Amino acid sequence: MTSSMDFCGTWKVYSEENLEGFLKVMGAPEMIIKMRKDVKPVLVIERKGSDFTYTMKTPLGTRVHSFRLGKESEMTVADGRKFKCTVREKNGKLIAEAEKFTAVRELQGDDMVETITAGDVNFICRSKRA
Repeated sequence: MTSSMDFCGTWKVYSEENLEGFLKVMGAPEMIIKMRKDVKPVLVIERKGSDFTYTMKTPLGTRVHSFRLGKESEMTVADGRKFKCTVREKNGKLIAEAEKFTAVRELQGDDMVETITAGDVNFICRSKRA
């Protein structure tokens, strides 16, 4: 079984499928959708025991989320709205569950793949280690 320690490090997003559809379902403002379409974020994931820090860097700004596995935490989206989310580890994957979406982050070879499902929309984000 793969340890989620493998998620730690700096990742550069190179592919995003259905980002616009996902942002619309999540209620993001049109301005955010337009700006975000042309941006490929850099993700930095750090872990100490059950505590994670997830930093997303874009030209639009940097967002930092901290969470503990199995505990509900509050996170903020690009337009400032907050939501509650619980992240757990299962079969080497990180699974985040919130009211409006479920996100599964896993390693596939050298890639980190995150699949976020909101309603009937799937958003797939692929990253490589930077």
